[in-house]
Amino acid sequence: MIGKVKGVLSEVDGNVALIETNGGVFYNIFFTPGLLSKYKKGDDVCVYTYLHVREDNMSLFGFETKVQFKLFKMLLSVQGIGVKLAFSIISFAKVEEIVEMINNNDIPSLTRIPGLGKKTAMKMILELSQKLKTVNDVNRLVNSFLSNDDKIVIDALVSLGFQVRDIKPMLGKVDKELSVEKKIQKILRLIKGK
Repeated sequence: MIGKVKGVLSEVDGNVALIETNGGVFYNIFFTPGLLSKYKKGDDVCVYTYLHVREDNMSLFGFETKVQFKLFKMLLSVQGIGVKLAFSIISFAKVEEIVEMINNNDIPSLTRIPGLGKKTAMKMILELSQKLKTVNDVNRLVNSFLSNDDKIVIDALVSLGFQVRDIKPMLGKVDKELSVEKKIQKILRLIKGK
């Protein structure tokens, strides 16, 4: 299996990037809009890839991070979600936003994703929220987007009995320049509604 491709962005056709490797091999890889906006022709590219094999076709899908790739594979485990829909979900929102939608049972937000209907969104929530919670992947996925200070703040507030889902939205409302102690105090006031 092709797990990662490193090379130069040679061409872009729609959402397909043509990557030339050092060995002179060219790979057509489906890119998310986020990846497409990050690179221009001639740039060095290194992406995680998923090789999808069918009888009549082989397709490579590219991912910016290992976490994004991991969530894509988890989406594929849900009955009714194929590679195109899984890639559409990954392309639609950031990993932490998708995880949040799943764990908040946010069907209205999930069904805004092109191709994702209510029934499949419900299946996705049912199957993935359990998986994410049991293997502790939620914290790993979400924490990969947090600063060290934010992680300390979350750990401190969790030890005081608060839920991660209540703390995380408050982090965006607090000045990033504040010390850890000040952030904790501010978030405590926000959670208590003062």
